Amino acid sequence: MQRKRRFTDEFKIAAVRRWEETKNFNAVGRELGVAPSLVRKWRDQLRDESEVVFPGKGHSSAPEMAQAKREIARLKEENTILKKAIGYFTERPR
Repeated sequence: MQRKRRFTDEFKIAAVRRWEETKNFNAVGRELGVAPSLVRKWRDQLRDESEVVFPGKGHSSAPEMAQAKREIARLKEENTILKKAIGYFTERPR
């Protein structure tokens, strides 16, 4: 049983850019070791200019999402601390 190969968005974009230079799906496919029909499919997906160019399971952006969530949590914590500090320093003396 053959495993399904996965390609990064950068690889797909580079393949389409290479096709734009040569205008030959077969040559680009041979050069990159992929089926020419894949290069054609990637080109069509890029032309659509939809919100998500290469839909998938999101594995390529998972590390970025985790980092963004950590950053958001850190910023929320900092915001809470700053609010408490403002409350402390703006209290009127009794």
